[in-house]
Amino acid sequence: MQLCFLNNPNLQYIYNPVVICFDGTLNHFNMAIKYVILCGVLALLFSIPVISQTGVKLKKRDRKKDIELVTTEGTIILRLSDSTPLHRDNFLRLVKSGFYDSLLFHRVIQYFMIQGGDPNSRRAIAGQLLGDSSPPYTIPAEFRVSLFHKRGVLAAARESDNVNPEKVSSSSQFYIVQGKKYTDTGLDSVEIKRLKRKIPEYQREIYKTLGGSPFLDQNYTIFGEVVSGMGTVDRIAAGTTSKGEDQDRPLKDVRILSERLIKRRNYPVDP
Repeated sequence: MQLCFLNNPNLQYIYNPVVICFDGTLNHFNMAIKYVILCGVLALLFSIPVISQTGVKLKKRDRKKDIELVTTEGTIILRLSDSTPLHRDNFLRLVKSGFYDSLLFHRVIQYFMIQGGDPNSRRAIAGQLLGDSSPPYTIPAEFRVSLFHKRGVLAAARESDNVNPEKVSSSSQFYIVQGKKYTDTGLDSVEIKRLKRKIPEYQREIYKTLGGSPFLDQNYTIFGEVVSGMGTVDRIAAGTTSKGEDQDRPLKDVRILSERLIKRRNYPVDP
């Protein structure tokens, strides 16, 4: 919002995204101030999940728990990696604050990944372009050779290299890899054209048998994986998506209904 004073050119603009002009009279001034206060209250209400998570304290036992995401397509259980503590702790705080309640999986590409975590998706109308919003901070990259984009990993979304050469992560947006199986020829091509390096042999075997998205390795921070619920991921990935301006957004909203920390246990191996 911007306030501009028509009768007093000596007063500077007070920056806000909307412009309110008035002629300097007391009534108009009071109306403008009330409007500013109203907008501030609304902004506060809409940002409660963002504000609340900043004060969330983690307990030592929180780092040994799994995360349950209940979605409109089923439940996904996530286990975070201790190898990426900055991303782990950030995600735990967001979950404990309820940040992801009612957010959409706003970008879905079958045989690649499903992406969520944009706070603007909570009340997004049909056709609205999403993916540009997150709390106003980033997380330094935590690349680990032992963490690679096999099927089921949890990783942080980020802005592209041309504006983000340090590859810092979004504060809230994440993706889960569905991926596909690769042949040796396909992996050779990824090495030459995308990675400019060799993929370790044990990782090649996993990409050939389990699948994944190897071209993302060492470019996006992986900080966990799905330990149960890949069937849910596959259902989300199989949904029909938009071909318009909101490209890859599911035509039928896929929403996170709730999230919580749960006690770790052993799960049957997901296919």
